[in-house]
Amino acid sequence: MERSRIAVAGASGLIGGALARSLTADGHEVVRLVRREPRAAGEVRWDPERGSVDAAGLAGCDAVVNLAGAGVGGRRWTAAYKARIRASRVGGTTALAGAVAGLPEDVRPRVFLNGSAIGYYGETGDRPVDESAPPGEGFLPEVCVEWEAAAAPAREAGVRTVFARTGLVVARGGGAWGRLFPLFRAGLGGRMGDGRQYWSFVALHDEVAALRHLLDTDGLSGPFNLTAPHPVTNREITAAMARVLHRPAVFAVPAPVLRTVLGEMAGDVLGSARVLPARLLESGFRFAFPRIEGAVRAAL
Repeated sequence: MERSRIAVAGASGLIGGALARSLTADGHEVVRLVRREPRAAGEVRWDPERGSVDAAGLAGCDAVVNLAGAGVGGRRWTAAYKARIRASRVGGTTALAGAVAGLPEDVRPRVFLNGSAIGYYGETGDRPVDESAPPGEGFLPEVCVEWEAAAAPAREAGVRTVFARTGLVVARGGGAWGRLFPLFRAGLGGRMGDGRQYWSFVALHDEVAALRHLLDTDGLSGPFNLTAPHPVTNREITAAMARVLHRPAVFAVPAPVLRTVLGEMAGDVLGSARVLPARLLESGFRFAFPRIEGAVRAAL
């Protein structure tokens, strides 16, 4: 992509922040969507949960990237927090897609890249799935289906619309791995449950590179799994973390304890999702860190 103006919602988060830094480093102009009053020319006001956005601030952008949403792993899933998870994604996407679709064609973004997650597929056991698989059952699959459906106005307006179904991002600065690294460094790491559940991971470097590939490559639309091509079990991840950090990993957290501590969210930790990036590979993307040990070392 030539030097472009790109609006990013969620630029204060782990993935959005890394994407914004990468784009800025290459000379692109990043417009950040913020929930407060804008303090700089490169900021646009919005409220994702109430579904409002200053559409005029998106005019002239070449692309809009929506990576905003309340974290799914940071808090116990009460009824109120589940409502917030859903509203922050569905409401935000509805607002942005509607704003993009409503702009005059000559100032309308060419690409709408919307976040999604491999939670779309639900529990898959040891069965590999790609983008052709139907949605699973449960809270996260329902949210993902609604999340993606909310982008319909942009697609119907002729804007190339892409969904980034992201896996577990291997990074020190946040997400699941942001909490795992300190535990393993302290020698307190270990498998969760029986350790046989698949965790479909992606290195933060590859996540950003894949997002930029989806932005840059004309003709790509619809869902893309942003996961490394070699998903591994929680037991294998535990062993890789122990090797890289040179720490023992003898502890294990039994499934009943996880369910007591985490409540419904424990299903996401103990569930198995063996997700493959079929469409991403077919589009010509190549992973820098396709295997778990390399992804862990990259994060360090």
